Amino acid sequence: MNIHEFQGKSLLRAYNVDIQEGFVAETPEQAVMVAGQLKEKFGSEYFVVKAQIHAGGRGKGGGVKLARSAEEAGRLAEQMIGMQLITPQTGPGGKRVNRVLIAQDVYYKGESEPKEFYVSILLDRSKGRYIILYSPQGGMSIEEVAEKTPDLIFTEEINPGIGLQLFQCRNIAFNLGLSGISFKNMQKFLSGIYETFIGCDAQLLEVNPVLKTSDNRILAVDCKLVLDDNALYRHPDLAEMRDITEEDPVEVEAGNYNLNFVKLDGNVGCMVNGAGLAMATMDIIKLSGGSPANFLDVGGGASAKTVEAGFRIILKDPAVKAILINIFGGIVRCDRVANGVVEAYKSIGKINIPVIVRLQGTNAREAKDIIDNSGLAVSSAISFKEAAERVKFALNDN
Repeated sequence: MNIHEFQGKSLLRAYNVDIQEGFVAETPEQAVMVAGQLKEKFGSEYFVVKAQIHAGGRGKGGGVKLARSAEEAGRLAEQMIGMQLITPQTGPGGKRVNRVLIAQDVYYKGESEPKEFYVSILLDRSKGRYIILYSPQGGMSIEEVAEKTPDLIFTEEINPGIGLQLFQCRNIAFNLGLSGISFKNMQKFLSGIYETFIGCDAQLLEVNPVLKTSDNRILAVDCKLVLDDNALYRHPDLAEMRDITEEDPVEVEAGNYNLNFVKLDGNVGCMVNGAGLAMATMDIIKLSGGSPANFLDVGGGASAKTVEAGFRIILKDPAVKAILINIFGGIVRCDRVANGVVEAYKSIGKINIPVIVRLQGTNAREAKDIIDNSGLAVSSAISFKEAAERVKFALNDN
């Protein structure tokens, strides 16, 4: 689950990580008010207005701007709130901005020049280790840094059974070129973000940039935090941070039925039970000359209700020219799924695109008879090859 920058920063603060302070505003009037609060509390003269959407590269799309007064912060907020912000990560449609973060200016003058770094923590599944990925080139895309200056990308492996060690924090601070007070502050910062990562059951914690201020403080100026959906039952407070307005409405609807759904850009809708079978099904669709329009896993307990919900979700995509249902009857019997397909088909009404059903496993023959004798315009298949041929025929017929 993705959360907003201001939410990620609040979690960092809870683990004693120093951050660029700020307040959220949903109207221009609120933006002026919170800018005044920042001036009163922190002495800020300038303010950063940052659009809050679930996407990176906001600055490149005009979603991060500097205000030189509280009144200007209000004007910039008025421009951003309600706009469709397009960044390299949103796609051409962009994302609507519903709120902005008004943050203090931390690039003030002092003993030395401010310096930006990149730091992230993620899981390397192949090694079963956490990885801290970091670079002295912060404030820009890490992919761009890796492409142009790969020698400036460093990693530190963490054994999850032991955790982040002090010598590793010192090694990171040294590679970032720090010394003195900032060297010590970076160690404290790294320990804090690692505790946040572990404590929140995160999949990714990215801080870009990490700022060494002119007076040697180490601050999180931005924060991208991705939480593990499967661990949210342990964190009901974090689950409440979900912002469904930032998610695909169809994927949200699928989630309400406990369906694992991902929208793709193809022309064949697919409904499968099991992620591995879903990947094989998408391969079959490609080999048949089509392209998968979605990933839809109904799980092991497929019922008439979930099958009907899957049908309705797939049919919302006007690009879909055929539907392939591919179910392996292990935990759930094939005849039960077949009855669910028939009931769902009747409930939805007339479906104007070909539907191919492949049911294999427990009671597969009985399931085929149910489909064939239903009187519905549904084609049944037993083998992968037969299913692929029927998909190919359906696409050519359209």
